[in-house]
Amino acid sequence: MIGARLSILPVEMISAFQTELWINVIASTIASAVLLGAGFVWGKYKERRRKFGRNLEEYDFYPFTVTRENFGEFNLNNFRLGVHYFLKNEDHTAARQLIFIGEQNNVREKLEPAEQKVYAQLFQKYDGKKIADDTHEFLENYERIVRLIGKSFPNTGIEILLHNLADPAHSLITLENNVTGRHLRDGTTNLLIDLKRRQLLNEDKLNYELNIGARKFKCTTIPIKRKDFGIVGAICINIDANYISEEVLKDRQRIETWFQNLWRTDMQLDENILSKDEYAKALKGKRHFKDGAF
Repeated sequence: MIGARLSILPVEMISAFQTELWINVIASTIASAVLLGAGFVWGKYKERRRKFGRNLEEYDFYPFTVTRENFGEFNLNNFRLGVHYFLKNEDHTAARQLIFIGEQNNVREKLEPAEQKVYAQLFQKYDGKKIADDTHEFLENYERIVRLIGKSFPNTGIEILLHNLADPAHSLITLENNVTGRHLRDGTTNLLIDLKRRQLLNEDKLNYELNIGARKFKCTTIPIKRKDFGIVGAICINIDANYISEEVLKDRQRIETWFQNLWRTDMQLDENILSKDEYAKALKGKRHFKDGAF
């Protein structure tokens, strides 16, 4: 009977019904595909989060805080909480960041013997030794940069050095034009804590004065950051202010000698480092960037 009824329906009605049916089928298919694709992307995101994890500062037990007095300090209790948490709950990114901060702050000396064993388990689980090795490799190019900059200004009283803050007890790994009397493999004191504090406060450590006994320095410290671990090193520039003011400026000959060291060259090349406009002016006789004649 139904078939008989459909047979007597106008052709236009049957065609419209079929068209609507196909539209519904296509719409349902597209909706299913969109939902399937969204589910796939979400699953991949969740899988990535499980594999790589979150940054340590996203957890409540981030082990570095700034006090009311604006001093940075390592929080050992939070560190303990993190160790136990990551032994039970895997997070490759945050756990390795925790290990890195722990090593920066010589945590092995601060933990009780029983806690040291627990930390050793965490260290082994997340391949802690590779963290230090990777950081050293990361800083190798910075070593070359510091060394070559230092050799560009010999005997000027301008010291430049590089700290590897993955190993604060033996952090000094590159040193040129030594004016502070330090040696390679010397450790740093509160440099890491100060840089961490300034990072949280979004402050630079630029052009600051140090007075140590009778000695005076102008200094700049540039933190080196690594995406996975935060601050991993620091480049420090230290100018011996008393040497400049009391020795170099003492007489004309010493001033000339200092400047000769400053602009001393070892080779001559045929290169252009000027803009097109400055190049044209140089050919016409402009002698320096503040030459009033041009």
